[in-house]
Formats: sequence, C-alpha cells, structure tokens
Amino acid sequence: MTAPSPAAVDALTAALPPESWTRDPFEIAPWLKEWRNRWTGETPLLLTPRSTEETARMVGLCAEAGIPLTPQGGNTGLVGGQIPQGEVLITTRRLRAVRDVTPLDDAMTVEAGVTLLEAQQAAAGADRLFPLSLAAEGTATIGGVISTNAGGTAVLRYGMMRDLVLGLEAVMPNGEIFHGLKRLRKDNTGYDLKQLLIGAEGTLGIVTAASLKLFPVMRSRATAMVGLETPHAAIQLLARAKAETGGGVEAFELMKRLGMTFVLNNIPDTREPLDSTPPWYVLIELVSGEPGGAEAALERLLEHAFEAGLITDAAIAQNQAQRADFWKVREEQSAAQKPEGGGWKHDVSVPVSRIADFLDEATAAVQRFEPGARVSAFGHVGDGNMHYDILCPPGGDLQAFLGRWMEGSRVVHDVVARYDGSISAEHGLGRLKTDEARRYKTPLEIATMRAVRDAIDPRRIMNPAVLF
Repeated sequence: MTAPSPAAVDALTAALPPESWTRDPFEIAPWLKEWRNRWTGETPLLLTPRSTEETARMVGLCAEAGIPLTPQGGNTGLVGGQIPQGEVLITTRRLRAVRDVTPLDDAMTVEAGVTLLEAQQAAAGADRLFPLSLAAEGTATIGGVISTNAGGTAVLRYGMMRDLVLGLEAVMPNGEIFHGLKRLRKDNTGYDLKQLLIGAEGTLGIVTAASLKLFPVMRSRATAMVGLETPHAAIQLLARAKAETGGGVEAFELMKRLGMTFVLNNIPDTREPLDSTPPWYVLIELVSGEPGGAEAALERLLEHAFEAGLITDAAIAQNQAQRADFWKVREEQSAAQKPEGGGWKHDVSVPVSRIADFLDEATAAVQRFEPGARVSAFGHVGDGNMHYDILCPPGGDLQAFLGRWMEGSRVVHDVVARYDGSISAEHGLGRLKTDEARRYKTPLEIATMRAVRDAIDPRRIMNPAVLF
C-alpha cells in the first residue's frame, strides 16, 4: 500500500475537528524517530483522538478512503513498528483516563494512553499491585504494551502482558468498536478475541482501553546482587531459589561483566554493586506476603548458594536507595551501549534450562563470524529471555560492522532456532524482524496469520508493513 494522496489527506482533515489532527512538521517530528535513532519516518498527518468514539470515526474514514494508518503509543518500541513510512500516524497518547479501580475484582480499567507507571500508581492507590515493569515505564503506554505483548522484569511471577489483560476495548480496521471490557477470569464462549489484538502490533485494530488484573501488595521485598562464574551457575541458582521460596522469586536478572563495565563507564551516578568484579552478575528479588518473610528467605538462599559454590559474592540491599542502585545498573544495560557505537541487538528466548548452553554456543559462533566482537548479554533469565547484543571489535570499522547486521543476526538466530527458541521474546517483529521471521516460521503459521489478517483487515490499512 502506498502513502495517501494529498487530496485524500485534505478530504480526511476536512471531515475532522481541527483540534484532532496536525500537519505541522515541527509538532509531528518528535514522533517520527525511535529512541535508538535506527528509524526516522515520515507522515503527511498526525491524528490525535481524545476518545474511543473519535478514534473510531478517524479509522472509519480512513477505511472508506483506503488510507493506511500506523498506530503509536509512547514511541518506546525497539523494532520500528510504531514509525510510519508514509502512512498517516494515529496516536493514543490523549486517551488518558483511569476509568475505574475495583479492589474487590482485583481489576482496573484504563485507557490506552495511560503510561505504565501511571497504571502502577493507580493500582497502588487502591493497595493493589499492577506488576508489569520495564525500563521505559514512565513513557510506555498501556495500549503500546498490550499491542506488543510486553514482558519486563516480573514475567517469572506474573506472566507477559497477555496474562494480565482481562478485557479490551478496541477500534477495528473498519471503524467499528469492539466492546470487550469484561473483568471475567472465566469466559468459555468461543474464541478469545482479545488475544488476537494482544501482540498484534496494531495490525488488527487499535486498543483504546483495557481491563487489567491486579494483585495483592506483597508485605515484604528483598533484593540482592550476586556474583557468579558462569551462566550455568545462574540457572542452578534460579532452580534453588524457586524451590526454596515456594514461588517467591519475582525477578532474576542476569548480566555479563562487559555490560556492567559499560554502565559504570557511561551512565552517571552508578557504582560497582559488589566488592569483587565477577564475570557474571544476577539481580534477585524475592517477595512474600508475610512481613519479614522475603528478607529471611533471601538470607537463607544466599547462605545455601555460597555453601554449594554457586555464587562468589553477594550484597543485599539495605534500603530503598540501594535497591534502586541495583536496579539502575540493570535497567541501563541497553542505554550504556550507545556511547560504544551501537551494534547488533537481539531479543531472543530459549527454554530456561538451555540459556547457558545457548550463550556458550552463540558466543562461539559469533567469534567465528566476527573475531573480536564484544558480546554483552543480559536479561530475564527467569523466563528464558536474553538480550544478546554484539558490539564492534575495539578499533574496528563501525560502519562496515553495522552493515553486516543481517548476516551476524542470522548467526545468532540460527542458534536460537536449534534450541527451539524465538527470535523475538518481548519486543515484537515490527519493521526490523518481519522479513527475518519468515525464515523461521512454518508455511502453515504464516498462512494462518495472513488468513486472520485478511479476514479482519482485507484492505490492509492497519500498520501495513508489519507482520505477515
């Protein structure tokens, strides 16, 4: 599908209130570039609806005229799916209401433009927890994290975003509104239509509001940074942590020493979290419904881990400030790579039991392909998701290195495939990985997804360049 003609855009704006759109390039410019500067887009028009009904009218008019749309939330995506390349850009950032919080249902209903942090705060105001947490939570919106099925740091305990959605309201590609804001845990009446929209990256409709699961607030929380010699030891430590705490592990984050060095060198107000400098680090966070329970469990876990030779060093956060320091060195892992010149970034998953083997095999394959390349691996070991990033060798030709991204990524992705993994664990496919995914999806999978899309959006106006 091509970009809309100037006449089509003129007709669209003439049918809409002037406060609901802009063609001003200065107003539009901030939303045409993703934060890593990998993509810079273009659009003739930015639509800014303030309600579900207004969103439906805009989409309906675009459907009638065959005008393609790219939906966007907080513009924190990492695979370019939110960046238009000629399509009209429609943002949900003005859908800002927290419609209700109902503690007895352990649920709340929020609109798509509410940020993840605001949703967490709304839940906390009712003495409840909305558990999804990620580094961009102050900017990422609920509509965006639903459309990309975001993961974050607490998937081990609470699941991905699709596990946290009870119901959805959405505007379908023909402009009709899907009224699915139920709060039911059980509804066995056919296809679960909301699940089609979760993770669809805006290709099947625009999420405008969601009913979300809430959880009790844990009465104790304990955080530690530990040092280890190998990822194999980390996997054994995770198994021990889960067994000893009865499901009290909320986060288990693995980091390589190289990534820690980047953070300490490139991110202000960070410091070495341990007295030693081990090859690998794990950030562990335990929770308990019993006051003092998490602290006691963490001390026991670390004592047993030292005795078993699984860890070489450890520090327990003594206050909220130290906990924040531990989390900062984890959350800044990706940003700390920017001054190093960029690289080949991978968001992959393999079975938890195979993570250490994957890291060994992938790193050996990368070194054969690009001798001297620097591998910075970090991620959510508890759910099998690793961010496996490869940076240019010191003194190497950066532009030539970046130009080999596709070849180098295939080296990594082929290893992922051998471990029955996924080339996109939590970021989605977007513009970056849609073509690459065709190499690993079966013909049946691709044909089925295309059939679903053709049935819901036969004119393919919704995010046309993304997915199959």
